[in-house]
Amino acid sequence: SLHDAIVHAVGLLRDEQIEQAEPALQHILERWPAQPDGLHFMGLLRHSQGRVDEAVTLIKQSLAVLPANAGAWNNLGNVLLLADRAGEAATAYDSAVQHAENTAEATLALNNVCALQRKLGRLDLSELAAREALKKDSNFADAWYNLSLTLLKQGQVHEGLLAHSKAVALWPQGRTPRHEIIRAVMLLGEMDRAATLLREWLAEDANNPVALHLLSACDAGSAPQRASDGYVTQVFDSFAASFDAKLEALGYRAPGLVVQALQDAVGTPAAQLSICDAGCGTGLCGAGLRPFASRLVGCDLSVGMLRRAKLVKHYDALHEAELTHYLATQPAAFDAVVSADTLCYFGTLEQALAAARLSLKPGGWLVYTVEALPEARGLPHLLQVNGRFAHAASYLRGAMQAAGFEVTAMQAQALRMEAGEPVNGWVVSARSIAAAV
Repeated sequence: SLHDAIVHAVGLLRDEQIEQAEPALQHILERWPAQPDGLHFMGLLRHSQGRVDEAVTLIKQSLAVLPANAGAWNNLGNVLLLADRAGEAATAYDSAVQHAENTAEATLALNNVCALQRKLGRLDLSELAAREALKKDSNFADAWYNLSLTLLKQGQVHEGLLAHSKAVALWPQGRTPRHEIIRAVMLLGEMDRAATLLREWLAEDANNPVALHLLSACDAGSAPQRASDGYVTQVFDSFAASFDAKLEALGYRAPGLVVQALQDAVGTPAAQLSICDAGCGTGLCGAGLRPFASRLVGCDLSVGMLRRAKLVKHYDALHEAELTHYLATQPAAFDAVVSADTLCYFGTLEQALAAARLSLKPGGWLVYTVEALPEARGLPHLLQVNGRFAHAASYLRGAMQAAGFEVTAMQAQALRMEAGEPVNGWVVSARSIAAAV
């Protein structure tokens, strides 16, 4: 039956079984071409594949058939927001609130309006939307959490922490994204308060890798040599599904910068290179690297990220592995190793650079980005409050030379925006010149 077919297809989609969900939804639309649920959920599937324009078209077709579907309006708003079409997203959310009236869907839409208005810098409207959502459902944890972020951005630290505490109390155990609120407190310079919150977290979960890493960032003297595998895996698994959209909203430039740096190094793409995308994430570099590659492989610690990278279909192989270990097991396998914003999770780079050198063929290229640490700080590298390391140019040059590389270019570039400010970084291109170390 139609009902059973939709339940089956939606179940596959919610379980992220995209390859199985697509033919199931196609089957529904072949039999019932204007079926609104089939159009709606096919739109969500297309969005998960990065095909945003198709997603918008399909959801709008669904709404043309069933205009009172508040859930579809809400999802249309979500897709438009992640595509950075904020004005259209606001209209969709307003329609969701209108059609939902006093149902749970209205509360969800108002919560989304809160996030949208915060993105646009309209913090008063963001706060108003969150409070309207909480009038409808005072136990809606996501609205308390969204309110906390808005209050913190307004500088209302105490009120923001209280709202966050309310969200923590309402969320199921294991759901709480404490690291985000603590990062916000750290960015506001409230390091003692952040450290207190982190110690409270560790009192409940003594070995939590995120809490341990952020506590180190509160005290530069206790910084590790690199972020732990547990930290990287937990953080990136937790937001793999929204990773690309979040970076797009931050004006993320690193993938484009490393692809351009590779072209500057090797010339016009000719599909002749064996390339490793080290720390490939969701595959944001894949489309740019593919024209250069006869073989393109990626490695990453996060299974969630790799699932997303698999969907883009640019890679010949994907490996769940820490990049130093992976590169060290691939002697002379690559013409180029590219790493966009992954080495910023390393303080000391010597082992990673040695592994990259070992993995390269003679004369092979290493291209990567890291965040920039001013020389005036007098340090080789520093664990910052954002949980990432910044590196001094002099340290990078020395470490590269010691690993057997000649630095051919080091460009100062803004990699993304964060807390309203540009994140300054280095785009480094280097060629192997010595025997493997």
